[in-house]
Amino acid sequence: MMTVDRTLNVFIALLTLLLVLGFFRKDGKWEPERGKFALRFFTTQSNILVAAASLLTALALSSEGTIPRWIWTLKYIGTAAVTVTMLTVFLFLAPSIGKDWVKYLLTGSDIFMHLLTPLLALFTFCVFERQGMTFLQSLWGMLPVLLYGPLYLYKILFAPPEKRWDDFYGFNKQGKWPVAFAAMVAGTFAICMGIMALQNL
Repeated sequence: MMTVDRTLNVFIALLTLLLVLGFFRKDGKWEPERGKFALRFFTTQSNILVAAASLLTALALSSEGTIPRWIWTLKYIGTAAVTVTMLTVFLFLAPSIGKDWVKYLLTGSDIFMHLLTPLLALFTFCVFERQGMTFLQSLWGMLPVLLYGPLYLYKILFAPPEKRWDDFYGFNKQGKWPVAFAAMVAGTFAICMGIMALQNL
């Protein structure tokens, strides 16, 4: 079990590293601006977070299959974040895009960042890395959304025009960003409760 867990965590880390490095390249050349653009997405940030936590997990696994609590907490935060990414794709972005959503959301690197990596993170964390979780501990999983939400709002509405982002997630359609943000926070809370339930089985 420990070997499987370590292998899957290393796979998550190495795959994400390769994908992120790929964002900085185009036609065989380095393009820093292309990579910098990719880093603004919650998808990219959440995958980097869970990859870093997965690498630490793989390195810290003891012979009994345990890991330090702070690494376990970081892995939980990363797992919750990529689960938010995955469910946002299927429950919000896919319906808003329409019939071509698979083409835009589940091809190339996206199939890993939007689906396979989140599933692997959930599987490893909830099957091999169960340590039990309290309600207060579960709230750590909301941290990435609570940090990214205000940043996204600032960048799409209040940043200077030359530094502003497009509303690429569509959370401010018809000026309804308060509704979208509230829904994301509520959805993240539900995800945290679900992961806590799996941890406590």
